[in-house]
Amino acid sequence: MTALVWFRRDLRLQNNPAWAAATRGHDHVTALFVLDPRLWQAAGPVRGPQLAAHLVALDEELGRAGGRLRVVPGDPVSVVGRCDADQVFWNDDYTPYAQHRDGAVAAALGPRAQRFHGSVVHAPGSLLTKTGSPYRVFTPFSRAWAQRRLPEASMPGATTISIDVGGGIPEAGPPLMAGGERAAADRLSEFLDVVDDYVELRDRPDVAGTSRLSADLKFGTISPLDVIAAVGEATPGRAAVVRQICWRDFWAQVMYHLPATVEHPMRPEYESMEWRNDRDEFRAWCRGLTGYPIVDAGMRQLLAEGWMHNRVRMITASFLAKDLLVDWRWGERFFRRYLVDGDLAQNVGNWQWVAGTGADAAPYFRVFNPVTQGRKFDPDGSYVRRYVPELRQLATKLIHAPWEATPLELLGAGITLGDTYPAPLVDHSEARERALETYQAARSRGSA
Repeated sequence: MTALVWFRRDLRLQNNPAWAAATRGHDHVTALFVLDPRLWQAAGPVRGPQLAAHLVALDEELGRAGGRLRVVPGDPVSVVGRCDADQVFWNDDYTPYAQHRDGAVAAALGPRAQRFHGSVVHAPGSLLTKTGSPYRVFTPFSRAWAQRRLPEASMPGATTISIDVGGGIPEAGPPLMAGGERAAADRLSEFLDVVDDYVELRDRPDVAGTSRLSADLKFGTISPLDVIAAVGEATPGRAAVVRQICWRDFWAQVMYHLPATVEHPMRPEYESMEWRNDRDEFRAWCRGLTGYPIVDAGMRQLLAEGWMHNRVRMITASFLAKDLLVDWRWGERFFRRYLVDGDLAQNVGNWQWVAGTGADAAPYFRVFNPVTQGRKFDPDGSYVRRYVPELRQLATKLIHAPWEATPLELLGAGITLGDTYPAPLVDHSEARERALETYQAARSRGSA
């Protein structure tokens, strides 16, 4: 009996349900990755190199077991759907594109298709409300999620693995981080040194208080079950990390059940939102030139590193959608292109949350004040100084609001507002009032 394992967002051998089932039940297994041109082109300047690094590492892991990773460019429906293996195994993905693709492959394979769930804890559709509908609010979902028994770990078996490498792994430049499941395990191990302080540190972009495992979970170089097993819930910090894993499952099931949320607000009253969509202001936001230091620091970190601290993601997203009244979909697509952990379900879910248009959304009247947020979570300004070096010499009391400095203070710091650093694009207080009026108007039209 021969098997083919189609790797996608599960680039690991350990605790991989599809790989475990195939290797336990077949004498010969082919490990396949299909280089889908549509997804490869969409991977962007950061995820492309990171994906290639993970594929190299997966090939090395397979080499230790006597095999190789076969990489084939092309349409997965043609490549996988026409293979001659006795059975084909994969772990499901839940985006609209993936559901359509996987359905087409499964239809082509018929009973040979063996589908598993290796990228989430509890598969979308396995947790429903008492009325049989998908959850739209996180808190009741999290209660049901926590009460459900965790799946058993998936242990691979011994088998002969194909040594056919296909077309080989494409060259893609240096990755943001070391690739593969061993590197992911190392990152988890490092995080365990600070996990007990997670509640206190997770909102501080100026310190290393988060796991940085979001990209590993996106590519599947680590199982969310392994993160939960390693972290546990013995302290508030550890329980808060597990809660983040639950949020990840929540957004996956929202997208699975409501794929239209990629392009449409979940709350229909906001379908008629009158976004300003000023392209010059959007470009300034993209480049980190809004005149609000914490916003600019976050956007510049994204462009420089392909990653942004989660608290700053919320601040920058709120500034775009509410202060500038630029359609959240513009920001979501920009983030998705440049984030190494750019995951459609997580990205869309969180952007709609901040914009107030989606599941469990923040109230429309919650508008992050970038100055207050900066002073609270970057109290000595070290995060801003790292990514907005033109403000480096400014006093801490002024670094989150340089326009409050006197001409002499600006001169002493080498700053000319509107020249060496931009003046604020908008007055936050005025922009907040404008946003509230716009949201209220959309809500009135939606309920009419």
